[in-house]
Amino acid sequence: MKRSKSYRKADEQIDHERLYSPVEAVTIAKSGQVTKFDPTVEVALRLGVDPRKQDQMVRGTVNLPNGTGKTARVLVFATGDRAEEARAAGADFVGSDDMIERIQGGFLDFDAVVATPDLMGKVGRLGRVLGPRGLMPNPKTGTVTPDVARAVTEIKGGKIEFRVDRHGNLHFVIGKASFTAPALIENYAAALDEVLRLKPSAAKGRYLKKVAMATSMGPAILVDPAKTHGLMEELEPASA
Repeated sequence: MKRSKSYRKADEQIDHERLYSPVEAVTIAKSGQVTKFDPTVEVALRLGVDPRKQDQMVRGTVNLPNGTGKTARVLVFATGDRAEEARAAGADFVGSDDMIERIQGGFLDFDAVVATPDLMGKVGRLGRVLGPRGLMPNPKTGTVTPDVARAVTEIKGGKIEFRVDRHGNLHFVIGKASFTAPALIENYAAALDEVLRLKPSAAKGRYLKKVAMATSMGPAILVDPAKTHGLMEELEPASA
């Protein structure tokens, strides 16, 4: 694959045989962005689980302390007072049957979906559309709830959802390259802590097998999976 000059330059900064600390990876990611726009900083994990087994599924949400750098577009399925509460909280799209018809017609210009429990019978019809995109509301992630205003506020404020795929990989964002290193590390630590907390009891062997960090369209930086605690303390001398 032919790579751009900026990609090759960024890649030259990386020793692909080395495992970097999270602080080192963030520093390299911030200095080696390859896009003209402010890229997203993404993290990919390889987990030691078998997602084909229900008791080894890893799925959850976390509120990033410093947000994602992007204001999510939230669609809410609600009626009456709850619909008004969703709008007041900043929901971008609110509706019921009308919104279901829009989505069935191809409308997908949103990043998260929230629904009140009473409408899930209807929303379930969208499973084939929303499910593969990771957008289907789910009580376990707080997106099926009567308190739609709170759900919208949390998502707009930096709440992210993650789910292991069928190959044992899990992805999440920790912000933008323009974030300060402490902000990115704090977000990384918060997300990683939640993933570790959700380790299935049925999972055997090493849980966190591989970690990689990259900016949008940039080269991957391998991160030491053993470094999971005291990350902010490590940052202090690095920033001095």
